[in-house]
Amino acid sequence: MNYQPPFKLTNALLTRTAEIAELIGYWKAANAQTLLPQLRRGNRIKTIQASLAIEQNTLTVEQVTAVLNGKRVLGLPQEIQEVRNAFAAYEALPQLQPGRLDDLLQAHGLLMQSLADDAGCFRQGGVGVYRGKELVHMAPPAGQVPRLMSDLHEWLVTTDLHPLIASCAYHYELEFIHPFSDGNGRIGRLWQTVILSQWQPVLAYLPIETVIKARQDEYYQLLGYADEMADCTDFIAFQLDAIRAALQEALTDSTETPVETPVETPVETRSNNPPKTPELLLALLSEHPNWTLVQAATVLGKSTSAVERAAAKLKKQGRLAFVGARKAGRWEVTGT
Repeated sequence: MNYQPPFKLTNALLTRTAEIAELIGYWKAANAQTLLPQLRRGNRIKTIQASLAIEQNTLTVEQVTAVLNGKRVLGLPQEIQEVRNAFAAYEALPQLQPGRLDDLLQAHGLLMQSLADDAGCFRQGGVGVYRGKELVHMAPPAGQVPRLMSDLHEWLVTTDLHPLIASCAYHYELEFIHPFSDGNGRIGRLWQTVILSQWQPVLAYLPIETVIKARQDEYYQLLGYADEMADCTDFIAFQLDAIRAALQEALTDSTETPVETPVETPVETRSNNPPKTPELLLALLSEHPNWTLVQAATVLGKSTSAVERAAAKLKKQGRLAFVGARKAGRWEVTGT
């Protein structure tokens, strides 16, 4: 097979991939290998709201929550339908196989039910992407879509690339092909999550879309730049950065000291306390003894001052030591 998405496998991409893999390990440890039901639902609501907001849906997180709870919401009927559809599509994640075109079509049908006449079918006509009145991308002719999508899925099934990189490349290629008359952005972001969740099930509940929404202009700029240069390396780097940032935020949320709750209020609590910053730092520096505290802070999603305080605490406890010259030394874990 000659099909290959247009990108270069750089050291920067490999470094980002390694950092993300480590963060996933810390996040899973912080949540005792699973996520509480309310956290899973909260993250999914954030995902849906952000992905739809990128497509100009105006409903807030609170309104999306109300819609999914069956409450009446003051909003456009189409926007409310988009929320219900997106929730159904994301809830179907465990049954979707990344390499199956029929599953992709099924997911698109769920996303676009009652919103597009050809929901769940490839487009039959030409389509372009506009920013205002400016045409920024003319998709391949409709007659080529089945072949292009078949090639893309065959590549996805057979590639030996890391799923993190493969998912980002797939995301770009789907947006380039633009196989549907509408909903291409939504299905592209959803399908990247399908690919990632097959590798690490916990990623089904990581709200990457919230980071993309916050950096929406850059997201579209890099899609356009990839088209212009016939090279999506920078877009892949952006997506990996978004995944890393979403993990850092999730890890920070997981390791915060919980607010005390009055005893008369029933709450669900974890059976094990999540690891705090000193423990996370200790685990990180044991794997990367040459890293600076600034680098560690970046990976952990903490402020430099918080990590410096954690390091000082570990040194005082005799659990961590810095050996050698300031610029050429290394960290040693000296105790448990």
